[in-house]
Amino acid sequence: MVRAFVLLAPGGPAPCRVLYARTFGTPPGAGPGGPRQRLRRKEQLLVVARQVASQCQLLQASLGRPSSPQLPQLPDEPVSLQDAPGGVFQMSPGDPFPERVTVVWLSVLALAFALVCEPQENLSLAEITLRRLAPRLLLSLRLLGPGADVLLRPDAADGLLDRLLPHGQMLFLNERFLQAMDRELGLKVSR
Repeated sequence: MVRAFVLLAPGGPAPCRVLYARTFGTPPGAGPGGPRQRLRRKEQLLVVARQVASQCQLLQASLGRPSSPQLPQLPDEPVSLQDAPGGVFQMSPGDPFPERVTVVWLSVLALAFALVCEPQENLSLAEITLRRLAPRLLLSLRLLGPGADVLLRPDAADGLLDRLLPHGQMLFLNERFLQAMDRELGLKVSR
């Protein structure tokens, strides 16, 4: 099961910025969802975002590419993410979650997408899900276009996550389902 989804701008010299985050289910040992619990979840996701940003910057440095804090313009043709860099890392218990979690991340231009998964989760399926989710989020939220307004349009991200990760469960999605969903949402995603 996926515990959380995080969309962030890793930034260069500036600190990373969480653009959108969503948690799924109730983690073990969590009590009622009061303000203290919500703050704890926000802190946990910020720790994940910082770690993903660090991984992105490390990968960019190892490839000899400078990291740009500016969002580039969205190209006219759909974005293909087959060669987009990504990775996997584990966070030990207590850092920041009470139990061990695995984070699968994908870097696209000046953005990063991350799924926080339970340790026994199928990592190949998590990567495939992330690669299918990222271009749809880029297009539906117009993240790389002028006036990126993901903070003002969380309903678009929620709708995509509800379809591709219902209640945090990863699905084996076939092309027919994805094409029907893209038509319904009016998206033109590259195959």
